[in-house]
Amino acid sequence: MIEASGTKLSYVTSGCVRSGAGDLPTRLRVTLAGLNAVISAHAPAAAAVEKVFVNANPQSTLALGQARGTAICALVMAGLPVSEYTALQVKQSVVGNGHAAKEQVQEMVRRLLALPGAPSPDAADALACAICHAHSGGVRVRKGRIL
Repeated sequence: MIEASGTKLSYVTSGCVRSGAGDLPTRLRVTLAGLNAVISAHAPAAAAVEKVFVNANPQSTLALGQARGTAICALVMAGLPVSEYTALQVKQSVVGNGHAAKEQVQEMVRRLLALPGAPSPDAADALACAICHAHSGGVRVRKGRIL
């Protein structure tokens, strides 16, 4: 999560909701509860979500789509505007190259948010998506937290 104030961006927090083991409905419930807790604790003004890419494994793609749908439902039910961006859009916005390597994204996120060290790859992806939203021409949040 980042805080946007005009063109100034600052880091708020990052983390991972881990669904653990179990059947799909149980893991989706854990995901929903985890996101609800984050939304409640940090009161974001908007949310940015990366669009799903098609994976080589159809089962993985389906599971990712269901988890993504659960996340979007949590955001929408909390009344947040949700914007979606492709990985290409996110990398272009943050690095200036839509085909940038993960390490480049991590480094630019570190620099843009003045972090003491590089964020984990997952945190960098999520923070980059929020930065992309803050940088987008049609940004809906000029001041506030972006999840």
